[in-house]
Formats: sequence, structure tokens, C-alpha cells
Amino acid sequence: MKMELKFQDVSLEKVIDTYEVKFKALADKKRLQIMNILTQKGEMCVCDLAPMMDMTQSKLSYHLKILLDANILTRETRGTWSYYQLNDKEVNHLLSEELCCLFRPN
Repeated sequence: MKMELKFQDVSLEKVIDTYEVKFKALADKKRLQIMNILTQKGEMCVCDLAPMMDMTQSKLSYHLKILLDANILTRETRGTWSYYQLNDKEVNHLLSEELCCLFRPN
């Protein structure tokens, strides 16, 4: 019995997985609002962002972690507080034509 092995492009699979995480992070109204506030205000502490979002710090931290895991935000810890800002390079990449290459024939 001859067995046929199917090879899968692992690098393409990893790229698709990465974009899945990013787009899942963007697919939430609260997280989009967080991004919008950070676009307008720049770097912000959780303590200042929470009242603007009308959220508890724990709930806000949940959303911030998803955005961090997707590399959409960056975080800098100073003392006991974490400061967040948009990862402009990543946001520009997601909004660019680079992504279209996955969905257009060569």
C-alpha cells in the first residue's frame, strides 16, 4: 500500500494564524474604541484609560492583553503602572496593501 504524503506550507499557515489573532483582536467594539482613544491621546496609563472607557481596570486589562498579544499595542511599565500605546508599525501594516498579497493570485 503506497501512502501519499501531503505537504503543507507551514510558513503560510503561520502567517494566516498570525492574521487570525490580529483580526480577532480588532473584531470587538471596545477594543476598537481603545485604539481610537490611544490614536487621539497617545500613550496612556490604565488608570486614565479605564474611566474614559467606563470599564473596571480588570475588564480593560483583559482587552488590552488581547491587543498586546496581537502586537497591536505596546506596553511600558513604570513603577506600578503600565502605559499603552498603539504599535504604529503594526497598525500601518494591517492597513496596508501587504495583506492583500495573501488573497490575490500572483
